[in-house]
Amino acid sequence: MKIGIVCYPTFGGSGVVATELGKALADEGHQVHFITYSQPARLDFFSANLFYHEVSVRDYPLFDYAPYESALASKLVDVVRFEKLDILHVHYAIPHASAAFMAKQILETYGIHIPFVTTLHGTDITLVGKDPTYKPVVTFSINKSDGVTTVSESLKKDTEEYFEITNEIKVIPNFIDFTRFSLKPKDHFKKAIAPNNERILIHTSNFRKVKRTADVIRIFHKILEKIPSKLLMVGDGPERAYDEQLCRDLGICDNVRFLGKQDAVEEILSVSDLFLMPSESESFGLAALEAMACKVPAITSNSGGLPELNIDGFSGYMSNVGDVEDMAIKAIQILENDEVLNRFKENAFARAQDFDLKKILPEYVNYYNKIIEESKRTLKVEVI
Repeated sequence: MKIGIVCYPTFGGSGVVATELGKALADEGHQVHFITYSQPARLDFFSANLFYHEVSVRDYPLFDYAPYESALASKLVDVVRFEKLDILHVHYAIPHASAAFMAKQILETYGIHIPFVTTLHGTDITLVGKDPTYKPVVTFSINKSDGVTTVSESLKKDTEEYFEITNEIKVIPNFIDFTRFSLKPKDHFKKAIAPNNERILIHTSNFRKVKRTADVIRIFHKILEKIPSKLLMVGDGPERAYDEQLCRDLGICDNVRFLGKQDAVEEILSVSDLFLMPSESESFGLAALEAMACKVPAITSNSGGLPELNIDGFSGYMSNVGDVEDMAIKAIQILENDEVLNRFKENAFARAQDFDLKKILPEYVNYYNKIIEESKRTLKVEVI
């Protein structure tokens, strides 16, 4: 099968999922073409079945904003025509789904019929998509997709609640590649972070308000009062400056390290003891799944798709959004006893295995085949 994948080429969840999916499909013998404005962050190698096509956007004095959607649609037309793709898979509705629909209409003028699948990842629906500026286009693009998937039941419910959806939505959860996220801890690295065997807590995100990174700092401050600990803040974004100042105000700078964006996050997770994710909203919680795969239990909020991932009292604990006190108490319950901590670590790993890439990948392949066959049947009916 020849598959075109469109995504944002960043460290964000949708880009990571799209890239890891494409790499896995290529390993299974499918030909995969990534189509985006720069090489995806996780696309760190190429094989005989992996291809990358850069979308170039011209700058003209007339344009205040470069017309990326039009450039992407044109590139999709070009790649589908000359690489003879069987299906397009676009990740994140804005603007990828509408660009794919435009490309599909243009390709029809060449006698080429290409189905496309749209995967919704979260903020393209719950935040950006609800904005009146985009909502009509998002609704139209979802309904014109040949197939639609979401990464959780929660996101499916939100999509059907916020938009007038006529398309059937299939839930295919996010996944984890255990060949990457099952490293043995590097003792020298752990010793450098926690020289006195302190507990190591970690948070990874893009430091936006929805991630409630200040809550991470406040939770850690309460934990530190009871248990010698270190906190690793991995990532970057608009809230970082505030979080750094909060650490100074609380007098905990010596115990908190801001590490910025890290590609090899699995190496940092592998030496950690507890993952903190107090988010306002998460469509799934991919960062928490990555932690669990490294035997790191999670303290999370109970919002969005997180209850579908984190089993309260087993792989970690959940609390109401903003309940810093409860999250700190539950974190201390895990961290204060080695036996309890080790049990939660093993449970977290066991839970992560439910989302093994080897289990999820066939769901995508079967869905592609279903959409391709349905598209062919529809085309025959239209010709008749």
